[in-house]
Amino acid sequence: KLFLYPMPRLSKSIFRTFAVMLLSILASLYFLHCLTERCGTCIPTERRETSPVEGFYVSKLKDFESLRRKRLQKWTSTGHLVMRHHSLIHRLERVSEEDLPGIEANKHIFQAHVKLSNSLDVDLEPVGSYFDTGKLSALGEGSKKLPQAIIIGVKKGGTRALLEFLRVHPDIRAVGAEPHFFDRNYDNGLDWYRDLMPKTVEDQITMEKTPSYFVTREAPARIYAMSRDTKLIVVVRDPVTRAISDYTQTLSKKPDIPTFESLTFKNRTTGLIDTSWSAIQIGIYAKHLDNWLQFFPMSQILFVSGERLISDPAGELGRVQDFLGLKRIITDKHFYFNQTKGFPCLKKAEGSSKPHCLGKTKGRTHPNIDPEVVQRLRDFYRPFNMKFYQMTGRKFGWDDG
Repeated sequence: KLFLYPMPRLSKSIFRTFAVMLLSILASLYFLHCLTERCGTCIPTERRETSPVEGFYVSKLKDFESLRRKRLQKWTSTGHLVMRHHSLIHRLERVSEEDLPGIEANKHIFQAHVKLSNSLDVDLEPVGSYFDTGKLSALGEGSKKLPQAIIIGVKKGGTRALLEFLRVHPDIRAVGAEPHFFDRNYDNGLDWYRDLMPKTVEDQITMEKTPSYFVTREAPARIYAMSRDTKLIVVVRDPVTRAISDYTQTLSKKPDIPTFESLTFKNRTTGLIDTSWSAIQIGIYAKHLDNWLQFFPMSQILFVSGERLISDPAGELGRVQDFLGLKRIITDKHFYFNQTKGFPCLKKAEGSSKPHCLGKTKGRTHPNIDPEVVQRLRDFYRPFNMKFYQMTGRKFGWDDG
């Protein structure tokens, strides 16, 4: 009996000690959980279990969002862009390890939603961070669509520069290579053409550029058959300078071709211009425009000055953005003038934080052409230019000299 009486008192002491230890362990675990999940509160919330991969991406983006929130809030006119950013966080919370290949393959979607530095003057691309488009991007959202806008010409007019400048805009997605669908690959069908396009999300415009469309007789009808609402952009340039540039490009590939002067004339003595030579024929803009106006109204065609694209890139880009129904995000602050190349370059190219100029094939030095031949060409093009000015309602100044 003496041995049995102390036992209940001993059991209660052990139970109390065990309960205190258990509660301490649970409290420590929950505190660590809060730190890991950045919950910032001890009030439990409904949250599904996340994988390590998912938690990594979400935490990185949330860190980023927290750092930039205050600077984003001062731009009251861009609330929809902030909403896109929050929407992206919500989508990333559903990432699983199986989604990672799709994330990398569609990294441009993240760029389209989060790369707002150009429009908001906010640094959203810290070099070496996890927010570089190559390291973190949204899910494989969006879909491939047929282009709503096409740069249809002209060759050696400045189409590559225009496309590269436009790709800075977060609401424009463009295929880099020229598809040549409506002139060379039409038999492949629209599904083939659509598959070449980048994926886009809501409110983004799909674009492509193939300068030879403008001089392809079948192109207007084919584009009209795809969509009568397609917006068309034509970069035009002084036809004489354009012809010399065209010849210069060919000369770089075929050094043994005849001289520019000999190719220009059917008969040098009579001064008859050879309009069958493509370098000359492309510059008869009024003739080609007649073909397009049989299918599209002038309101759906925008003519961009190749000369002003060099002297005032922001001004011409402003007209293009207005034409496409987009906010004017690309402005003077995106450009600097490269003295060596002789034309403007981007301070930040699409998907990069570094300056970008067009390749070495752009801005070649033109050969010296006989001034008499240049004058003959100016005389030849003058009536066509006058008609073109009248058709477009814009004087490009090619005959002012």
